[in-house]
Amino acid sequence: MEINRQLHEMRNEMSAHLRQVILPFWLSLHDSERGGYIGLVDYALRRDPDAVKGCILNSRILWFFSMAAQALDDPALLSEADHAYQELLAMTDIRNGGVYWSVHADGTVADSTKHTYNQAFAIYALSAYGQARGCRAAIEKALDLFEVIERRCRDEGGYLEAFTADWEPESNEKLSENGVMATRTMNTLLHVLEAYTGLYEATASARVRNRLCEILALWAEKMYNPQRRRQEVFFDHEYNTLIDLHSYGHDIETSWLCDHTLDVLGDESLTARIRPMLLSMADETFRLAMTDHGFANECERGVQNTWRIWWVQAEALLGFLNAYQRTGEERYAEAALSQWRYIRDVMWDRRPGSEWFWRVTEDGRPDEEKPMVEPWKCPYHNGRMVFEVLKRIPE
Repeated sequence: MEINRQLHEMRNEMSAHLRQVILPFWLSLHDSERGGYIGLVDYALRRDPDAVKGCILNSRILWFFSMAAQALDDPALLSEADHAYQELLAMTDIRNGGVYWSVHADGTVADSTKHTYNQAFAIYALSAYGQARGCRAAIEKALDLFEVIERRCRDEGGYLEAFTADWEPESNEKLSENGVMATRTMNTLLHVLEAYTGLYEATASARVRNRLCEILALWAEKMYNPQRRRQEVFFDHEYNTLIDLHSYGHDIETSWLCDHTLDVLGDESLTARIRPMLLSMADETFRLAMTDHGFANECERGVQNTWRIWWVQAEALLGFLNAYQRTGEERYAEAALSQWRYIRDVMWDRRPGSEWFWRVTEDGRPDEEKPMVEPWKCPYHNGRMVFEVLKRIPE
């Protein structure tokens, strides 16, 4: 079948891309002097060894090397994961619990904010590392952070966002955008779900499983908008939406991430309820955001944002591949293939020693104001894209 041949070719190209581009770039940022990884590389590929080191970035690097070690059966990458694990331990608040937002290059605390989103990515990374390394201590730390989130970061209505070092609520600038200040966000709930899914895979904890089921129900009741076939993004405390915003990237990411959680849980009634919503979101983003030259970012109050952003392109490929594997509709496979061609030809920065651009214009010009590495620019989205494709498409 022609479409399967093309998917197999894509798989082989991605495997080479992982080995020849993504892995060498992130390995080169290893900071052997002060620990962790260099936290800033500008557009000109100049590295700043004195830049702050974000916990989210380090958690994603830990997750990436842990998963790469398993995908490629490479013990050397486990040693790299060990390095990231030690840095994550250094970002942990022993006294009050939880992980900080960032540290200086010398390891002192730069930003002591405790954010639910940040705790979630530490759980995600520790769960992957614990499984890859066979490290029970890492799994226990992930379980400890799960209890921190459940004790400190939620109320009767769900999950809250930002806190001080000693867990007093503070304003949520870090996960609010588009001119609003959100008390709750879709993005944080999504990544708590993602983290708890990884933790459940690592532990089979009944308590974690129960929370996953509750989060999926909360998502269906509060986040998903059935009339518009999308998620709402920013909310006040009572889940009133704060802005007319359609985040295409988050919708297509959610469409496959939540679907994976459904597979992990194996609950038929929950799957029957949630999966049609996920496929509906994939279909809506296909209609509104998919082009033959990349995937648009978002639409705010009816105005399309056409930047092509690195993580959005990777998640679109995975979301459409998942939709194809769920439905058999070849338009989704063709969309995934189109996304790979676009990533390969436009998003990938071909300068020696580089990786993917942060974002490019609709006509393919890179934004030279955006760095190649910063606290949010990481190997998690594009690395995961490759890992999932290697897993989903047989050799």
